[in-house]
Amino acid sequence: MGEPVPESTLPYPPIYKDKKFVVLSDWDGTITTCDSNDYMTDNLGYGKDKRRQGNLDILSGRATFRDAFREMLESISANGHTFEECKEVLRQNISLDAGFKAFYAWCKANDIPVIIVSSGMTPTIRAVLSNLVGEDDAKDIDIISNDVDIHADGTWRIKFRHPTRYVSSRRLRALMRRATRQAPRARWALLPPTTHDAWLILSYASRSGYGHDKSHAILPYRDLPDPPVLFFFGDGVSDMSAARHADVLFVKEKPGGDNDLAAYCRREGIKHVLFDDFAAALPVVQAVVEGKKTTAEVLDAGKA
Repeated sequence: MGEPVPESTLPYPPIYKDKKFVVLSDWDGTITTCDSNDYMTDNLGYGKDKRRQGNLDILSGRATFRDAFREMLESISANGHTFEECKEVLRQNISLDAGFKAFYAWCKANDIPVIIVSSGMTPTIRAVLSNLVGEDDAKDIDIISNDVDIHADGTWRIKFRHPTRYVSSRRLRALMRRATRQAPRARWALLPPTTHDAWLILSYASRSGYGHDKSHAILPYRDLPDPPVLFFFGDGVSDMSAARHADVLFVKEKPGGDNDLAAYCRREGIKHVLFDDFAAALPVVQAVVEGKKTTAEVLDAGKA
């Protein structure tokens, strides 16, 4: 059995228990050609340089995604931009990956669910998705993301799905073993067990917050008696939590080579398939679905 899902402030859609294949995909910069939150931050918030430094801090472990992302979005609201204004800006400026409509149509025709797993906010995703693919297709696509709190004075703030990090008993035991190895035993001998456990939980929570831990959109499928083959598509630091858990991880290549997810996968030794767009990814998915290639074979190829 997998680890329990951390406490979520928002509901999850039902699990597709009878499917042989499931596609889960990041939204911003993966299904879209531009990250909508980056676009808002660069143009309405504190700017590209500070936003990019925040991404690098996340990648290096100096900051959590949750805290850096919250600061990004707060800079937009602090500059006086209402949430409705932001939705309209995104409708006008965010476009779809050129191959996604055909990719989605093929998946739909072959009974393969496509689920958006995003660290953004559902209302902005729905606004752009409906604008780009139409209301009918948009309503059939499940979205697992964060939400937004809008205040009476017009300011707004992201509402994270996982505002705190859950630590399972298995993870806690592993942390205790590691901490004991790394510190003198005399130090821990001074702490009663309850204090020891609490310190570890607080320490881990303080340095590992995603806001929305995307791995927990994937892990429930792993606990099914007959789990489907899982394809995950991503591009950035928000996808790091999901990177290890898909059968086939697709990492979108970026102009200029600034791909934080690819850098993370190389550093951690996580096999993945680089792809330029969904038109390039579709034949790879088709090959696995049709039994022409195994997941290991497409991962070994490394490029769509």
